[in-house]
Amino acid sequence: MLQWLSGFEGRGWQAQWEAAGIHDSSWVARVQEAFPDDRVCRRGVIVPAMGGLLLRRVVLPSYRFLRAYRANTLLRAVTEEIAPQVFTRIRQTSAEAGLGQQHVHDGMNAIAKMVLHTGRDPDELTGEDVLRFRAMDMHLSSGRSFSPTGVHAAWAMLHRAGIISGPQTLLESLRRGQRPTAEIVDRYAIRCRPIRDVIVRYLDERRPSLDYGTFRVLAATLAGRFWAELEKHHPGIDSLHLAPDVVQAWKQRLSQLAPEHGGGQRSDYIENLLQVRAFYLDITQWALEDPSWTPWAVPCPIRRGDTVGIYKKRRAVVARMHQRVRDMLPHLNTILDTAEDYRTEQAVLLAKAAATEVDGFFEHVGVRYQRAIRKSSTGRERTPSILAVDTTSSELINLSRREDEAFWAWAVIQTLRHTGVRVEELLEITQLALVSYRLADTGETVPLLQIVPSKSDEERLLLVSPELAHVLATIISRLRDANDGTVPLTRRYDDYEATTGPTLPHLFQRRNGWRNEVITGGTATNLIKLIVARAQLTDAAGQPLRCTPHDFRRMFATEAVTGGLPVHIAARILGHHNLTTTQAYLAVFQDDLIRSYRAFLDQRRATRPTSEYREPTEDEWREFEQHFALRQLELGTCARPYGTPCKHEHACVRCPMLRVDPRQRSRLIAIVRSLSERIAEARLNGWLGEVQGLQTSLNAAEAKLAALDRAAKRPGPVPLGLPTITGGKP
Repeated sequence: MLQWLSGFEGRGWQAQWEAAGIHDSSWVARVQEAFPDDRVCRRGVIVPAMGGLLLRRVVLPSYRFLRAYRANTLLRAVTEEIAPQVFTRIRQTSAEAGLGQQHVHDGMNAIAKMVLHTGRDPDELTGEDVLRFRAMDMHLSSGRSFSPTGVHAAWAMLHRAGIISGPQTLLESLRRGQRPTAEIVDRYAIRCRPIRDVIVRYLDERRPSLDYGTFRVLAATLAGRFWAELEKHHPGIDSLHLAPDVVQAWKQRLSQLAPEHGGGQRSDYIENLLQVRAFYLDITQWALEDPSWTPWAVPCPIRRGDTVGIYKKRRAVVARMHQRVRDMLPHLNTILDTAEDYRTEQAVLLAKAAATEVDGFFEHVGVRYQRAIRKSSTGRERTPSILAVDTTSSELINLSRREDEAFWAWAVIQTLRHTGVRVEELLEITQLALVSYRLADTGETVPLLQIVPSKSDEERLLLVSPELAHVLATIISRLRDANDGTVPLTRRYDDYEATTGPTLPHLFQRRNGWRNEVITGGTATNLIKLIVARAQLTDAAGQPLRCTPHDFRRMFATEAVTGGLPVHIAARILGHHNLTTTQAYLAVFQDDLIRSYRAFLDQRRATRPTSEYREPTEDEWREFEQHFALRQLELGTCARPYGTPCKHEHACVRCPMLRVDPRQRSRLIAIVRSLSERIAEARLNGWLGEVQGLQTSLNAAEAKLAALDRAAKRPGPVPLGLPTITGGKP
């Protein structure tokens, strides 16, 4: 091998190696061609010889060569001959950290490659070495967006062993976080330095009052769509005081999407105009207080008339939201049932597969499966996936992954449905958010869910209903069962704010390899799409129904208010500071009804001064107790708020405030049967008006029966794992 390398130009073996251009497996044939008469020069000899050169660090190979070499024996020899005590320490600390054998194996191979390439011992490696290894491997795999095998484990193992510092995971190290204003603006390569500086200064003034996502959009508009676009078509422009023809041409270009993006009208055209107009008007206002802004206080090129369409657009957006809720609300129970059925089906299927030996057959819902194992499996995985082949379609199915998707789709949908929280608030829920509160009058302990601030600056507490308690308890039990009785501590990355949160026991976390990661907003959306697609739901136009996490928030608000909850209470639950924001969520309310209700609230507050908040009289207390006595109905109890009349004229089966007693299920079945018989009789006699009313009652009764059956399927109570507060001296 050395004789062959010496035939290339260069000072030293490394220079000759690089001159030889050894990057793939063709080097074996090249060496054999150089010594055609040498019987010793055969593959079984020169390949180990090459390994000897690499182990002795005579040459330092490229990552491209190591990809083609594929010698696991060599990588194992690296861990045994180059600083073996360091590799042993890395292996021990990794096992203590809970990494599975397969991940340790892949990580050790990645570290061995970095040792061969850099020529340094494993305890001399840095985070930059890991990042270069990842970048080079991804560059060689053109078009591949995922990291090479073992690189994430290598980072975690080196960090655990104290060799590299910084973020605990490679994923965290790849996140850049919030960038300085100047760096964001410089992405658009503004050539006029004074204009660039004033845009940076303006954005720095606005930044403290904006969240990072909104700030990035504003920077993209002012630096990119506004000034960089002007410089592109008007080279040498250097003043904010724009000529009318320049402004008109820019507005025309801004209103249209580029051909590479499909062309057509830009949907955010008016929003961009508003941001540019605010830029000019803010500078003019600031110039009155700070003379340094005066050189940039020029007439605004965006007139008020250019932005009047924003009100019409916002009304159109609200109308579309209302229509989405009207399309989806009738299908809410179908979505819930589909999620519940899919979760149960996949859990049963996984249990049957787990009870079957590899290559054995089992059946589920009339489909025959064969238990399988991945060919590349080494048996070293911490929790190996359970695979099966559908004998009808010959499809290899990862049952573990499907069951995991089905469970978390159910958990996301149920939690959103019962809380109305935003998706980022959902993902921030931790085990510590479950607190207990003891009622002063009855002594009853009720669970509360603490929603941490996300979009607003105020946290709030939500009463945990029995349905929500069941969902949260199931999530906690699942996490504990899979993690030795504890909820793992994880850190959530906020894509919108580009920040990583503290280490907490998040509830919505899934296992990714050896580590647990908090579910992302995109994953939550995809899980909902999965269930909606399985339900085969369509809108009024016959198109597949589109559903997002925020739609559940709107449906929650609509159901709560139509069920009798005052708008201002719903606003408090949703975390809205303005009733107008909540009213935009209510698809079934008309504007005149909202105005009337707000006038009623104002009048009621005016007629009840603070002096009336006193101890109730005996008559008032009897009236209060009588209210609870009147709540007892044949089928259950009425949840109508105290002091309000029955707005549904005592049509209890239709009323959403009726809470059916499970013991009255047989009576409810009898009512459903009776309504069906009366509808058939009405249709037979042509009483079409009566058919419509009876059908409404029948639909409501069937919905309550279905809800009762869903509640009956739930398992018994599960401990929530509420954190306990130990006593101590203050």
